[in-house]
Amino acid sequence: MGPSRSGPAAPVAAAHLGLGAFFRAHQAAYTALAPDAEEWGIAAFTGRSLLLADQLTAQDGLYTLLVRGPDGDEATSVGSVSSAHPGADTAAWLATLASPEVRLLTLTVTEAAYHRTAAGGLDLDSPDVAADVATLRGGARTGFRTVPGRLVAALAARAASDAGPLAVVPCDNLLGNGAAVRRVVTELAAEVSSDVLAWLEANVSFVDTEVDRITPRTTPADIEAVRRLTGLDDACPVVTEPFTEWTLAGSFPGGRPAWEKAGALLVDDVTPYETRKLWLLNGSHSLLAYAGSVLGHRTVADAIADPHCRGWVEEWWDEASRHLALPGLEHYRAALLERYANPSIRHLLAQIASDGSQKLPVRVLPVVRAERAVGRMPHAGARALAAWVAHLRGHGAPVADPLAAELQAAAAGPLAEAVPRVLAALDQSLADDRDLTAAVLDHSKELTR
Repeated sequence: MGPSRSGPAAPVAAAHLGLGAFFRAHQAAYTALAPDAEEWGIAAFTGRSLLLADQLTAQDGLYTLLVRGPDGDEATSVGSVSSAHPGADTAAWLATLASPEVRLLTLTVTEAAYHRTAAGGLDLDSPDVAADVATLRGGARTGFRTVPGRLVAALAARAASDAGPLAVVPCDNLLGNGAAVRRVVTELAAEVSSDVLAWLEANVSFVDTEVDRITPRTTPADIEAVRRLTGLDDACPVVTEPFTEWTLAGSFPGGRPAWEKAGALLVDDVTPYETRKLWLLNGSHSLLAYAGSVLGHRTVADAIADPHCRGWVEEWWDEASRHLALPGLEHYRAALLERYANPSIRHLLAQIASDGSQKLPVRVLPVVRAERAVGRMPHAGARALAAWVAHLRGHGAPVADPLAAELQAAAAGPLAEAVPRVLAALDQSLADDRDLTAAVLDHSKELTR
């Protein structure tokens, strides 16, 4: 028997795009723990898939959150998802966002899904973006290829129904994610309709967030562990760690759940928090994903147990910490080591290694540039870049990147020629820095020797 409700689900007052494990371990869990959760049911939409939406629908939106600490597992039923929909159900998507009862939209769609250029604007040269511009101009209500297209379509439907203000809350690992999403959405709206653009500028807020909770993919063994703990046949439980963090800055014109009562932090500026997290946690994750997998490790716990990998992580943290303003960095670093070493969390390096072309510019390059600006050679940063080059050349975790074909072509051939080509694909100024290029080349040789 699977999970089922004893009463009706909460009325839908929020929507989410990117229904997956992280959302269910993080934003949905915070909403479920808020004292006013019964007022904030979530209509959640997958990216494209049918399976998860079908599984959750069969379970009345309920699922088990399996929190794995070093000393054992704790299972909790989460009921904040009132309805689950496949991403292809655009009729439900548009109707949900056109409802005046829905006042909040959260997003977990990955950095690559926003179709941003290197300068941060909307990539209007992308064929998928161009197709969405044509679709939206033609007034079609289906067939959207991109997240910005789906968002503008939803906001156009909301404007047409005069449904009132909405807060958009992106929870992806982008520095200034609220401002970043605002930019791509408004630039797409400007291509489509001046009326829609004017409406969203007057009625839609974009909230900056910092999010943190390690959430590995669920395995059949995890499903069996939930069955033993709860007696339920949950088809889609979520596994996560005890640690969780959510920092938000921005306005919520239609209201929001009392997330602060569930542990979220409301601040005037999330930048110091997201910078710390992007550089220390995400940056070291990328380093381990590439360098650790080159050495044959499969999980974060395996890699951090290797003295070589741990030393590289500590060196990276030393470099990054020189440019961080928040106090308590030693405690934060110690907590990260404890989290990474948690034997109950099997966070696959191959999962972290995806989309490196989108992740490295925000996780690693700012520290590399800051170190070079003061005349230092960032050897830990150079090692992270070198490990990515090795990854693109077929070492370690398999390549999964929106620019995979272009990057793997750049990484082919003699290493001395490949390194500057790959660096130039990230930023030409990196390839023009001869000393940095030489350091990346040296670390590339060391890693793949």
